[in-house]
This record gives sequence, C-alpha cells and structure tokens, in this order.
Amino acid sequence: MIEKDHDHEELAGNKFFWVTVLNVVITIAEFIGGALSGSLSLISDGFHNAGDSVSIVFSYAASRISKRRQNGRNTFGYKRAEIIAAFLNSIALALICVFLIIEALKRITKPQPINGNLMLTIAVIGLAANLLSAYLLNSGSKSSLNMKATYLHILSDALSSLAIIFGGILIDLYNWTMADPIVTVIVAVYIFYESIPIIRQTFRILMQGAPNLDYDQIKKDLLQIDGVFSVHHVHAWSIDENNVIFSAHVNMHDMKISEAQPIYSEISKVLKDKYHMCHVTIQAETTRGEHEDIIYDRGNDIP
Repeated sequence: MIEKDHDHEELAGNKFFWVTVLNVVITIAEFIGGALSGSLSLISDGFHNAGDSVSIVFSYAASRISKRRQNGRNTFGYKRAEIIAAFLNSIALALICVFLIIEALKRITKPQPINGNLMLTIAVIGLAANLLSAYLLNSGSKSSLNMKATYLHILSDALSSLAIIFGGILIDLYNWTMADPIVTVIVAVYIFYESIPIIRQTFRILMQGAPNLDYDQIKKDLLQIDGVFSVHHVHAWSIDENNVIFSAHVNMHDMKISEAQPIYSEISKVLKDKYHMCHVTIQAETTRGEHEDIIYDRGNDIP
C-alpha cells in the first residue's frame, strides 16, 4: 500500500512538472508576443500563466509539506501549508488583476496599434498548451483534490486563451483594436472574481474562524447521550478545508473516570460520524458552567 501511494505521488509529481514546464513556455511566449504585437490581453494572460506556474510549484511543495507528521513543533501537523499557499497565490493574482484592469482602462481612452495576426497565433499556441496540460491532469483530478483544483485552473486558462483568440480575430478582420483592452478587462475581472472566494475561505481558516456548523443541533445531539446534562464553552476551528477541530465542556454527574470514558467515546462518535470532526477534546465538569451558553461570550476571546 505504501509502495502504491509512493508511485501515485511520483506520478502526480511528474504531471505537475510537465504542466509547470508548459505554463512557463506559454508565459514566455505571451510576454514576448504581447510586447511585439502590442497586445495587453496577451501580456495579462502571460501574468495569469506566470501566476499559475508559481501556484503549481507552490501548491505541490505545500502538498508535500502538508503530509509531514505532527511533532513537538507542530502538534496539529503541517496541513495549514496548503492553506497558506492558496492564500498567498490568490492575493498575488487579485493584485495583478487590479493592475491589468487599470492598464486596460488607460488603453481604452488611448488606443494603440496592435498586430492582430501575431496576437492570434500566440493565443492559439497558448490554447493548445493549456489543453495538453488539462489532458495530463485529467486522470489524476478524479482521485486528488489538489490535482483537481489545478486541473480546473488550467481549464480557466484555456477559457482566457479562447477570449484572446476571439479578440485577435476581431482585430485581424476589422482592425478593431478596442477589442484587446476589453478582452483584458473581461479576463481580469473573471480571474479576480474566482480569486475572492479562495481569499475569503483561506483567510477565515488562518484566522481560526469557526466552520459552518449548527451548534444548537450539536448541543441537542449531545444532550441525548445518557449522562450528559449540559454543554457549554464550545470552540471549533479548521486546520484546512477538510479537517475540523472541536472542543467543549460537558456537565456530567459525579463519577469515576472509568465510568465517564464510555460517555466520552459516544460524544466523539456523534461528533465524528455526524459532523465529521477530525479531533475532539472534551472537558468534563459537574456543575461548573452548567447555565452558560454554548458559545462563550464574556467580552474576551479565550478565558
């Protein structure tokens, strides 16, 4: 089994490598082609592909780091590495989009001559490379969320190339140079729009934001367990987008630890099976805090 996982990891690594190479080639071609043709949309897509290349390398490295086992320095492990990578990549991409939109608006007011034929040729090469990248990642995207995210990102690159091809055709046939900054704005707005939800989600996780849980229902479910008569002081947070940590104080009758252990096990089972918590910490109490709310609120974050 370990050997099979190692082979899968090596295969994924090879695919990530070739997709990165293709993205670097596209990026260089679009920067050069954009400079020679005067096409801002090609340069904007070049920035997009450059961001993708960094993102793919960064994501793969973060994925490898996240698989490290927890230790004395990181008792919850290294899963946050991927969240940090996604957050930084998305911030950088959003800032680039803002810059490109500003530049495109300047060009709308002051149109510049563009070589539509060269712009079209480079965009077709970019589309072909993106489709090849998507083909390389297609099989892995069915078994790995990380590869699936990269696969979907590559498909969005292909969409950008299609938009630039359309703009190149309009310029080549009708000399409508205004199509270039318009396509730039459309592509940049689309990429910015796609980046915002990732920024919000990763920022929420990094800020220890609570996952979307029905705390009242959790309390009802725990009170159904024989031996539990109150639940309070609940904290929940995410290590990454898939792993939720949960802690709570529960009021129980005075009993031996050996008698409380089966109740602990039942609480953990409910929280893990129904709410998919990956780590549960329970503090048992008799009467202390039994009338407090489920979420602690005394004017400070952590008592």
